[in-house]
Amino acid sequence: MSLRYSKYVDSGVPWLGDVPAHWTTRPLWSMFERIKDVGHPDEQMLSVFRDYGVVTKDSRDNINKTAENRNIYQLVHPGWLVTNRMKAWQGSVGISSLRGIVSGHYICFAPRHDADSRYLNWLFRSPPYAAGYALQSRGVRIGQAEIDNDLYRVMPVLLPPIEEQCAIADYLDRETARIDTLIEEQQRLIDMLRERRIATIAEALDGHEVTHLRRLVDSKRPMTYGILQAGEPVEGGIVYIGPSDIVGEGMSPDKDALRTTAPEIASAYQRSVLAGGDVVVSIGPAYGKVAVVSEDLAGANLTQDTVRVALRPDIVDTRFVVWALLSRQTAEYWDYQIMGATFRRLNLGTLARTPIPFPPIDEQRRIAHYLDEQTAKIDTLIRETERFIELARERRAALITAAVTGQINILEVA
Repeated sequence: MSLRYSKYVDSGVPWLGDVPAHWTTRPLWSMFERIKDVGHPDEQMLSVFRDYGVVTKDSRDNINKTAENRNIYQLVHPGWLVTNRMKAWQGSVGISSLRGIVSGHYICFAPRHDADSRYLNWLFRSPPYAAGYALQSRGVRIGQAEIDNDLYRVMPVLLPPIEEQCAIADYLDRETARIDTLIEEQQRLIDMLRERRIATIAEALDGHEVTHLRRLVDSKRPMTYGILQAGEPVEGGIVYIGPSDIVGEGMSPDKDALRTTAPEIASAYQRSVLAGGDVVVSIGPAYGKVAVVSEDLAGANLTQDTVRVALRPDIVDTRFVVWALLSRQTAEYWDYQIMGATFRRLNLGTLARTPIPFPPIDEQRRIAHYLDEQTAKIDTLIRETERFIELARERRAALITAAVTGQINILEVA
């Protein structure tokens, strides 16, 4: 049994390609009428999301605040086509199943057709149509491109016979729900693995006598932050590390990726010059990142929002301290210390007083090695699960594309 139709023809639309010979197309304007119906402030707020279509605004995280004057919002009804004109190319388009009001910047269309609205929702939100919106959009600023109204209104709407539209909608409702459930299960697994990772670190560090971080530091190279104003980058200048340069758990920043400052500026901050093996901790608003400086960064410097921690190798293991600084116990201590502050910032004094477990150094090394091994195993499982989710999402997108463009005959597989 073939899963494809017996005959295909060129749709004449590059981003649609070949489609079943018995399917038709109609321009968008012949199926929808653009309407802007404002002045309904008491209706529920709706929004259109790339991943969810048209939903109630408060059902999803949304950084866009509702305006005080709700009269400017547009009323839409079930079956209406709602398009975010600035983000259509990302897939922020959908057929509403709800009555409510949406942003005045959206484009709203009332239906004037007898097609299946569920099928149209899948069609308009499919990857091929997102590609079509991108071709019809013009960039206005980084990350935003406005769809051209004249091109949009003549956009071809691909229409199978009505019984196939219903079958396609039923099929995609069912199959994507299965994939979505699988993705949700895998996402819960990732959450559990991350919690296990945090707990593994916390348990390994628990039950030991503690000391303050400053007592583990070389007295000849005390804890200090770095350059206040680094100025413009200088070719051949002195590299320096800031919070944004710290990306891993104890990993050293890449020297070639670091910014530079003028030697005369750096010379005024000899107190914060780095040596290989030094620990660097970010403070300020982006606090809590930890790096261990590689040997090729000896002589580099810091910004004012990073602190050098030159540990004493005779009493403390560097990797052990990294895990301690990244632990739940430390995060809770810092959170308690800055509780109630208007601006949540970690300062040098709080960092210096941070309690660090202090077993014998051989025990520190054993714990650090154990945590390196255990977290690596958990990280591998997380990466594998993330890859599974990525493949499932790709499968979902491919399934939608194949169904709404007729690359598979749903009547044969449903």
